[in-house]
Amino acid sequence: MSPIFRPLDNDTVAALRSGGPDAYGMVPERVISDGSGNPCRHCLRDIEKGEDMLILAHRPFPALQPYAETGPIFLCAACEGAEPDYALPPVVAVRQEFLVKPYGRDHRIHTVGEIVPTMDMQDHCDQLLSDETVAYVDLRSAVNNCFICRVTRSDCTAGEDAG
Repeated sequence: MSPIFRPLDNDTVAALRSGGPDAYGMVPERVISDGSGNPCRHCLRDIEKGEDMLILAHRPFPALQPYAETGPIFLCAACEGAEPDYALPPVVAVRQEFLVKPYGRDHRIHTVGEIVPTMDMQDHCDQLLSDETVAYVDLRSAVNNCFICRVTRSDCTAGEDAG
């Protein structure tokens, strides 16, 4: 079983782009990218310098609870997004390591998160997801702890998506 890397879903992104509230009930900020480490969670690519982008608070969990972390993310102001894929997304492939956190079906941390080198990412996620009690894995920045994307099995349900 190969892990699938999932971007934020189209409906969530469309709502945010049209001025819908972020996780804190605020309208996303519209700014120009400085080209310095601004990974879009929809197309899973870095936002180029000079491109319009959004900055907002995101909570990739369905409800508030002690493990439902909220943090800043970036979105291109306009991009087509990415399809879920077995390959490492571009924003993952160009960085050295990530904080990897597995969650159960109750959306609570399943085991302790680990810093994992990118070159080991697919195998590490595959190993975590081989445990049937792990519903999904979140990749977070090893430096800033920001949510990057969700990793699932190919048979995941909609409730386990990152949006």
